[in-house]
Amino acid sequence: MPNYDSSNISTSVGDYLKAIWTVAGTEQAANNALAEQLGISAASVSGMVNKLQDMGMVEYERYQGVRLTKKGQREAMRLIRRHRLLETFLIEYLDYNWDEVHAEAEAIEHVISDRLTERLAKLLGYPSHDPHGDPIPEADGSMPDTPNTPLAELAVGETLAISRLMTQDADVLNHLAKLGIQPGQELRVLEREPLGGLVHIIIAKEKAVLSKELALLVRGKVSR
Repeated sequence: MPNYDSSNISTSVGDYLKAIWTVAGTEQAANNALAEQLGISAASVSGMVNKLQDMGMVEYERYQGVRLTKKGQREAMRLIRRHRLLETFLIEYLDYNWDEVHAEAEAIEHVISDRLTERLAKLLGYPSHDPHGDPIPEADGSMPDTPNTPLAELAVGETLAISRLMTQDADVLNHLAKLGIQPGQELRVLEREPLGGLVHIIIAKEKAVLSKELALLVRGKVSR
């Protein structure tokens, strides 16, 4: 098996590893789910999966999907750490909006060194979460705990302390921000419609209605 180190990993390989982690974490990710995540064809995914297997980054079972090996997971965590530290830096030091930073971080994360990554972490005070509330992996690859209950699962009268928003879509982030929905805020469920899944909430004394799809993206810690 060829011997690969992190300095030789291409942008496309890194993107696949991150996509596998995003879709399935340590579980198996179906090729179709990866294709949807990456915006490419399932046939393209199959070709890259074979390459990743040769690199020792993944294990593949036909009809079951692909799973990161320990080596693949280490590399995915390294890139995710870079990405989320870069997003935090762009917002805190360069006045980017939180809906602008994802694309910028995607472009930069593959070209900076681990040394620069750790300098960024030190400059930022070793944050545990990025501006979207996503956990930033530690340098050793461990992931900080993050409450992750979807708003869509709350019952009427329950309160959610928002910890993260599971999207990088600029339009969605802007819409949620206009409603005051962002990490660090609290909201309470006022009503759930039985048809369509609409969720009526109150946040900062203002009422709002979210679709089921949006309510699935808002995650946090539940209290009554």
